[in-house]
Order: sequence, then structure tokens, then C-alpha cells
Amino acid sequence: MNTYIIRRLIQVIPVLFIASIITFSLMHLVPGDPVAMMLGEDATQADIEHLRRVMGLDRPIPVQYVEWMGGILQGDFGRSLRDNREVLPTIISRIPASFELSLVALVISMALAIPIGILSAVRQNTPLDHAGRVIALFGLCVPNFWMGLMLIYLVGFLWGILPLYGRVGPPFAVLYNWESFTHSILPAITLGTAGATLTMRLLRSGMLEVLRQDYIRTARSKGLSEKVVVYKHALRNGVLSVITVVGLNIGQLLGGSVIVETVFSWPGVGRLVFERFIERDIPMVMGTMMFYGLVFCLNIVIIDIMYAYLDPRIRYD
Repeated sequence: MNTYIIRRLIQVIPVLFIASIITFSLMHLVPGDPVAMMLGEDATQADIEHLRRVMGLDRPIPVQYVEWMGGILQGDFGRSLRDNREVLPTIISRIPASFELSLVALVISMALAIPIGILSAVRQNTPLDHAGRVIALFGLCVPNFWMGLMLIYLVGFLWGILPLYGRVGPPFAVLYNWESFTHSILPAITLGTAGATLTMRLLRSGMLEVLRQDYIRTARSKGLSEKVVVYKHALRNGVLSVITVVGLNIGQLLGGSVIVETVFSWPGVGRLVFERFIERDIPMVMGTMMFYGLVFCLNIVIIDIMYAYLDPRIRYD
């Protein structure tokens, strides 16, 4: 297992390298001149060319990439083109807000998906199962931004039950402060709905497959209660496919937070990406994309490790 973990961590390096090439190339293919946007419409061509030379944007693209990667390997992600702040500290300062939102969204997602998925499998083809299918279909079809706007209007504006937008309190205050937690509920529901519906469907399918196995019939024939059969024997094996989705869902929660954080004015990494992309702040956007890439890669490694602990039959050579 230790050898496998080390090998998987080493494999993360070429993946991040390829991701850096794609990110760097796409950002330089986006139309618009960031220097011209910084100086405004009244800037002369001479001023634009001078600032481009100062920032090193007049050099060939491969040279810029090599210098950027060299800085990243030394922990220097460059400086923002908008406010000249260092990229890495700016991203780190936004991570707690995004992590809080993703954590609450994941909890809400699992609180909805696991009970409904289990009940749909145990009560197959009943009205409860059909209702679960409808909920799953609704969650997959509804866009995040539309659901967020509807929640803001209905729950926040019309009914006045929860705060409309924003975040209050110090980092990780949602874990112990009720006011901070209430500010995170609407964006967390919006963000976690799609993941909940997919997890619900996969858990139902996995449970149905496991419940048909011979060892489940043997457990029932021994006189074990249905609760013990479902939760102790069936759920542990039926949840394996869900682990992959949940692990990937963590990365998708951070990536999908770009829209949700913008709609709810949540000061996280996603909103930072949106704002700086509009302003063509290339170093900041590339730094956040590398952060997302690292999160996805580490999620995959953690998922593979969890497989071996949950299912003794899985072994890595």
C-alpha cells in the first residue's frame, strides 16, 4: 500500500504539468489585451507597449511559460496584473471561504442522498422509490444559477427566512457560529443539489445489486434483522461506487462554486476566478486553475486509498 501511495503521488506531477500547459495556453488564447484593460481607453499605444515590456508580456509565449513554471516550482505564482499583489497569498486567503461552503454543501448533499438512496433501494418500485427518481431527475436538470436565484427570491427575499447573500464571521465560523451557518445554507443547497442527486442514484443502483447477492440471502436466512442486513452488510459494499462520486464531488464543489459564489457574493476562490477572468488577470486565473487541478488529483489518490480500507478484497500490487 505504501508503495502504491508513493507511485500515485508521483503520477500527480505529470498530470499537473499537462494541466499547467493547457491552462497557460487557453489563457493566452482568450481575446483581449490585459494591459489595455488596465490602462483604460485613454491610454496610448506607446504606454501599452511600455507596460507590456515592464510586465514581460512582450516576450514569446514559451519563454513566459518557462519563467512562470520556474516561479511555481519555487513557490512564486507571480503577481496580479490588477493590484500587483502576490497570487499565492491571495488564493490562500480565499480558500477558507470556499472550503466552508463546500463542507456545508457536502454535508447537505450526503444528508439528502444517503437516506433517499437507501430507502429507494429497499422499497424498490414503490411510490417512495418513484419520488426519489423524480427528485434525482429534477436536481440533475436544474442549473445551479437558476436554483440559486430562485432560492434568493423565495427563501431570502419573499419569505425572509434566511440571509440573501454574503458571508460573515472569521474563517471556519460556520462550524460554531449560527449566524455564519445561516449565511451558508442557501449557497450550500444550490451547490450540493446536483451532487446529491447523482450520489442518490448511484447508491440506489449499488444497493440493489448488493441486495441480490447470495450472502445477503444467507444473512436473512440466519434470522438477522432487516436493519442489520441493510446497514451492516449491504451498505458497506454498496457504497463503494459512491465513494468515487463523493470524492470527485468535493473537487466539483470547489469548481462549481464559481457560479454559486458569484450569485451569492461569497468571497471564495470561485468568485476570485470569475472577477479576475473578466479583468484578464492572467497570473491570478492560472494560479487558481492550478489550485483546482491539485485538489482534483489529491481527491483521486484519497479515493483509491479508501477503497482498500472499505473492501478487504481490493489489494494493490
